[in-house]
Amino acid sequence: MTKSLLYSRLYEWYARNHRDLPWRETEDGYRIWLSEVILQQTRVAQGMDYYLRFVSRWPDVESLASAKEDEVLREWQGLGYYSRARNLHKAAQMVVERGWTPFPTRYEDIRTLPGVGDYTAGAISSFAYNQPYPAMDGNVYRVVARLLDIDEAFDTTSGKKLFRQLINMLLDKENPRLFNTAIMEFGALYCTPVLGENCLPCPLQGVCAAYAHGTAELLPIRKPRPKVRDRWLIYHIYITRANGETVTLIRQRTEKDIWYHLYEFPCEETDCPENGAGGRAQTVTGAQPETEQKTVFSCTHVLSHQRLHAQFVVHQADVLPEIADTICIPWQDLDQYALSRLTLRALEHLYPREETERLKK
Repeated sequence: MTKSLLYSRLYEWYARNHRDLPWRETEDGYRIWLSEVILQQTRVAQGMDYYLRFVSRWPDVESLASAKEDEVLREWQGLGYYSRARNLHKAAQMVVERGWTPFPTRYEDIRTLPGVGDYTAGAISSFAYNQPYPAMDGNVYRVVARLLDIDEAFDTTSGKKLFRQLINMLLDKENPRLFNTAIMEFGALYCTPVLGENCLPCPLQGVCAAYAHGTAELLPIRKPRPKVRDRWLIYHIYITRANGETVTLIRQRTEKDIWYHLYEFPCEETDCPENGAGGRAQTVTGAQPETEQKTVFSCTHVLSHQRLHAQFVVHQADVLPEIADTICIPWQDLDQYALSRLTLRALEHLYPREETERLKK
């Protein structure tokens, strides 16, 4: 492959077709890092509002470092993969503690930050500082696998090593910022997982080995995905009146499991679907005077490697039960806590805005 021909065709395509995105209009390492963390496992359309809210609330690394973790998780609510938000906060504090403000400029320093791997460090180094490091996201792996017709899985240890060598070989070291941005955009918008009719008029057709060999639709290769685990969860929403206001119980997840440090209603996990929503949570102690109990919402919530079968049981209670590790809060304060996406989904179904306003009274 002639690299000069690849660069000229790729850059010409990018100049005509690229999206105008706010993180491409800055060389601020902090904001580029923020965008990269938000966009991991997230579509640009979904991540845009989060990015704009984060930079508005925390415009620099010092302000993010001084925030409370609960505030960061609350702002992150709905994006999923909450370890990203916790690492984001820890990394901001590390940058400030080590005196690397406004943001570290050395690849080696960036790479030591929590949640920053080879891809993110390379992206920040090239986009912010035009340093010759590759940015290897899923789009880049796909484009490179097709350009060079590589049939080794890119997400294995040996595959990652091979692809890093190949991407380093292709990298335009005179202009790494443009190269990384252009090849990522090409994979996101044109050389997509399902090519359809894009392959035939492709601007890189003349330098693409997979096109020449008719293998483009088969690439890239992934290792087999792990089996999806099924879990059955029963949530109990206790509602009562106390001191003239509506109150409820919530708990913070402290186990090393999904939604670590997020809040939810008291929950029990059963080992099979036949157990059903059998009434009271296993962690409840003491008497539970209730005026009404009903299952009002059931759903299946899919995570990357788990399928959660959830039921939400509403209890209109005279008094709240005693349940370990829960706190009693006014219903109107629910939006002050970082809630799991499943909890938000149930609330959106059970209590539309008008009903929520009624409960606050």
